[in-house]
Amino acid sequence: MRRFVLLALLTILPCTVAGQELKLPNNEGSVKFAIIGDSGQPGSGQVAVANQMASWRMRYPFEFVLMMGDNLYGGERPKDYEKKFAAPYKALIDGGVKFYASLGNHDDAGQTNYKLFNMNGQKYYSFKPKDGVRFFAIDSNYVDPKQAEWLDKELAASGSEWKIAFF
Repeated sequence: MRRFVLLALLTILPCTVAGQELKLPNNEGSVKFAIIGDSGQPGSGQVAVANQMASWRMRYPFEFVLMMGDNLYGGERPKDYEKKFAAPYKALIDGGVKFYASLGNHDDAGQTNYKLFNMNGQKYYSFKPKDGVRFFAIDSNYVDPKQAEWLDKELAASGSEWKIAFF
C-alpha cells in the first residue's frame, strides 16, 4: 500500500490561535519545511510574509520551502526575479533555506531555469531531503499523460515511506 499525501495550501497560517501561541511539532530528526503559494506579487504583503517566515524559522528551523505556484506575476526578466523573489526572501536565502518551486497558472515555463527555484530546468521533478520522504513537484498548468506516467513511475520506484506531491 502506498502512502501519498497531497498538499495544496494557499493561505497563511496565523501566528496565534484563539489567543494562544501556535505550537508546531519540533522533533529532532524530523523533516521541517514551510509552504507558500501565490507569492509572486511584490509589495508590503509579500515582505510581511517573508518577515514572518524568517521569524518563525528562529523557533522552528525549517530547511526548505515548497512553492505552490504563481511564483512571479507579470514580467519575468532577471530584475523581476530579484524584486519579486530574491529581495523579499533574502534573509531566508542567506540563511541557507532552499526553495523548491512548482509551476502555477501565472508562471512561465522559463522559471524552471531560475537557480533559486531548484527546478533544474524541469517542469515537474522530485527531491529527497532525508531518508524516508520524497517530494514531487507537479506542473499544475496541464497534467498531460506524460507527466502522469512520470509521477506513477516515480512514486512506485521512490522507496520512500512518505511521498508528498505539491502544486
